[in-house]
This record gives sequence, structure tokens and C-alpha cells, in this order.
Amino acid sequence: MGSSHAVDFVGRGWAFPLRTDPTGAFALAGGGVDVEQAIEIILRTSPGERPMRPEFGCRINDHVFSPATSATAAAIARDVRTALEDWEPRIDVDEIDVDFAAADTGTFYIDVRYRIHGRNDIRNLVFPFYVIPDEPDESAPGAMTPTAKG
Repeated sequence: MGSSHAVDFVGRGWAFPLRTDPTGAFALAGGGVDVEQAIEIILRTSPGERPMRPEFGCRINDHVFSPATSATAAAIARDVRTALEDWEPRIDVDEIDVDFAAADTGTFYIDVRYRIHGRNDIRNLVFPFYVIPDEPDESAPGAMTPTAKG
């Protein structure tokens, strides 16, 4: 299966973020790059953000104020899988792993492993997701220490 067949199947679209090429035309992305950019667009868009397509996007922003727990990680993984299955028909999602080891800094890492239909290579995209980290409870005795994590 040649590269041109893969681009024909996957398609071409405007590059993300939107920019121009050296000729002044809109830059295009094709093949695996187009798919990866489409995944990022889905994950960065909250449902309701696009007036003409209000269902489009991923609900991960619902978790911005959630605690860094395995339950939150599972909910994020579920929301990412649902969004990608709903909005990116060119891929099969193999696995989604949410690493919250760096949650004390406010960062979860979402590792999406997927395959593009018609290809036999497994790809992955690591998407950083930023949350509001726990803050000290100013009213409690010993307010200088951070609150416990669940």
C-alpha cells in the first residue's frame, strides 16, 4: 500500500493551526499529519463551542477542577475515547492512558494509541491536559501545607 493511497484514503485538509504556505495559499496537511491534527482539534474543542455543530468536541474540560485520582483519570479516558469514536471515523482507538503523576503541577498526560484505517502502524499522540492543582486551605490550621490528594 503506497503513500499516495494512504493520502487518498485519509485525505487532505487545512493545516492546524491555520497558516499560509510560502505561496500565500492556506497550508495543507495530509495523511497521518492530517489525522493527528484532527485529533488535537477534537480534544481542544468543548461541546457547545461551535454554534453550527454544538455536539462537536470532547468533554475533558469538564475535569479542570477534578481531583487527581484514578476515577478522574478513568473519566478523562472515557470522554476522550467517546469523542474520538464519535468524531474521527478514520481511526480505531486502541488504548487511552491518562497519567496524572504530574498532577501536582496541574498536568495530566493523555496518551492516545490509535491506528489509521487501512494502515498497519500503531500511532500515539500525547496530549497535555492542564487542571487547577489543589491549593492550600487558607482557613485550616497549618495553611501553608497543600490539601491532601485523593
